Amino acid sequence: QVQLVESGGGLVQAGGSLRLTCAASGRNLTPYAMGWFRQVPGKEREFVVGKNWRESSLLYADAVKGRFTFSRMNNNNTLYLQMNSLKPEDTAVYFCAARTSVEVTTSPSTYRFWGQGTQVTVSS
Repeated sequence: QVQLVESGGGLVQAGGSLRLTCAASGRNLTPYAMGWFRQVPGKEREFVVGKNWRESSLLYADAVKGRFTFSRMNNNNTLYLQMNSLKPEDTAVYFCAARTSVEVTTSPSTYRFWGQGTQVTVSS
């Protein structure tokens, strides 16, 4: 099993920044692709960014390119999502996810493990 716990959400004004953290534990996560998703009420869960732990490639959604940065600490299985220049349309519950494959995908149905989510609210 893999346990994922997100933190760092909150209320911020447009143009501001937040850093989300995902603490991962359980089995060895090295072969797992990891990602961040977000969801607003009434809409489907949306891919934000994903990374294969063994490769250096990252995949970002167009809506967040140049503003969000995905990073991780190798030793303690902690993932970060640095969000800059936030916009009201970034308001959502943000989820950390892991899939039992090395390939990153944008479909939430392909991810097996999920955190509980953390709310991000951007005021205009």
